[in-house]
Amino acid sequence: MEDYTRDMQSRRNSLIALLMLVTLLAVGSAGLFAQDTSHRGRKYKAPPPTSTVNVTILRADDGKPIENAAVIFQLLGDKGNMELKTNEDGKTTIDVLPTGSKVLLQVIAKGFQTYGKQYDVDKENLAIEVKMKRPSKQYSIYENHDTASAGNGGGASSSGQKDAAKPDQSSAQSKK
Repeated sequence: MEDYTRDMQSRRNSLIALLMLVTLLAVGSAGLFAQDTSHRGRKYKAPPPTSTVNVTILRADDGKPIENAAVIFQLLGDKGNMELKTNEDGKTTIDVLPTGSKVLLQVIAKGFQTYGKQYDVDKENLAIEVKMKRPSKQYSIYENHDTASAGNGGGASSSGQKDAAKPDQSSAQSKK
């Protein structure tokens, strides 16, 4: 029995010695296997600071909000765009535009003229209010137009043709 206890004692001491050796090797070699991340791989580059842009779309005639208008942002010098829709208050918000960038804002709403303008995103918070106008009447050659208000420089009759009886005064003045 004494041999058996001595044998168990010896095994336990051997196991403890082995565990201490493994622990010492692990602690001592940690410095050898640690990677120096400052010289390997890609360097981390923090994203640029961004601005929050709040856009409000209103009717020009009565100031009421326009719901479901398409608000399109395009960064100048960048491909692609970002499109958002306005809520029932005519508002939308974007918070991913880099501060210091230039953005082209376009607004498309059913029943209104398309709006477009370039803005500088130079502040942390930027508020833009757009007043949309209804389309104006288009000029038609099939309608009778007053020559003074039509802006065609005179010399034309109401039918749009020059009078053959009157001499062309613009060429007579340029010869003098």
